[in-house]
Amino acid sequence: MARADLSEPSTDTGPRRESVPVPVDGRASKPVLSRLVGSDIEEFAARHWGRKPLLRRTGGDFGDLLDLDGVDEILSRRGLRTPFLRLARDGAVVDSRSFTGGGVVGAEIGDQVRDDRVAALFADGSTIVLQGLHRIWPAVIDFTTRLADELGHPAQVNAYVTPPSSQGFSAHYDVHDVFVLQVAGRKRWKVHAPVHPSPLRDQPWSEHADAVAARARDDAAVIDEVLEPGDMMYLPRGWLHSATALGDVSAHLTVGVHVITAFALVEALTALVGSEEGLRASLPLGMDVGDPDRLEAQVESVRETLIAALRAVPGDALARHVRDKVWQGNRPEPLAPVATARFVLGLGDGDAVRRRDGLHFRIGDTADGRIVLELPDRRLSLPAATSTALTALLDGRVWRLGEIPGMDRSDQFVLVRRLLREGVLMAATA
Repeated sequence: MARADLSEPSTDTGPRRESVPVPVDGRASKPVLSRLVGSDIEEFAARHWGRKPLLRRTGGDFGDLLDLDGVDEILSRRGLRTPFLRLARDGAVVDSRSFTGGGVVGAEIGDQVRDDRVAALFADGSTIVLQGLHRIWPAVIDFTTRLADELGHPAQVNAYVTPPSSQGFSAHYDVHDVFVLQVAGRKRWKVHAPVHPSPLRDQPWSEHADAVAARARDDAAVIDEVLEPGDMMYLPRGWLHSATALGDVSAHLTVGVHVITAFALVEALTALVGSEEGLRASLPLGMDVGDPDRLEAQVESVRETLIAALRAVPGDALARHVRDKVWQGNRPEPLAPVATARFVLGLGDGDAVRRRDGLHFRIGDTADGRIVLELPDRRLSLPAATSTALTALLDGRVWRLGEIPGMDRSDQFVLVRRLLREGVLMAATA
């Protein structure tokens, strides 16, 4: 078998061809979404996803993701900084200068969270909002990585901790879908139908503040229920909601799903038709673009050219453009730098490796027959002889050195070392 030269971290900028996504099984196939919506995910997709709310009493709890002790640890022992923390009072955000300060000796920064100030403000009725937990809390990191992979849309997680009998935010809507996971205490939720269905990212509720307030004040709620630990509620973007804690401290996680919309395809098509010369042409000299009659002739000409250009946009180019919104949305499973370096140095027969959960990739080839592994931030060029082994290593299963198909033992070591150093693979417990 020919030896494969894999030692150099080369990249390729030649032609690309999309390949069919590699099916995933093994560790990465354990569903997370079903924990939230139940086992019938197709039913959820058909009836609720992007359409209408779902309230589900799961019969379990979400304390493994975060509990009140974890909240205190984050606030007091993790060196938290803004913007990972917000406080809200009476529907408004509290000035961060009232609960942050210098990091004192050895950490001379000015915006570290002061736990004593947070304690005082919380006791006085402010809601604690821990932002970006999918970047700082291990259990939430793992959960979000897997969930985003199953959804096919980027996700984030915030926690809302509300004092007894307090309301954090007044009725509003989000520009992303949310899964609400009640963690501790009880909270009464009121949900109203949208005033602006399916808002885009640049269409916040504040643009419809009067209509939102009137709907929440005058119309009957679609949902008016108390959530207890283990309860889950799904809200598509645009649905109005507000929540009030009952009797004791209440905490819930909000999983925000930054859905890829049909308008994302419009934006991608608009960007790609810029290659059409006729759509880059200058308008006539001295033209008054404010005159609808004079502009109409130009609009009609551009419209015809645009329609033709849109039909000519290749599907693979469109997919590459849109996929970046997903591929750049969440980081893959965390990788331990020191442990990985030590593992690579001691790599031996029988050592087990697997693909990182949540890693987005495509396998393709170039005009010269080399294999291209496309990652969110770069493209790796590999010899064609690696094709079988690479496909196996990226299929989600655990593989042991010496048992990877399609390559002899020495080349397996070279390929695995390369992929470990590139952050594609990680050590596994088989």
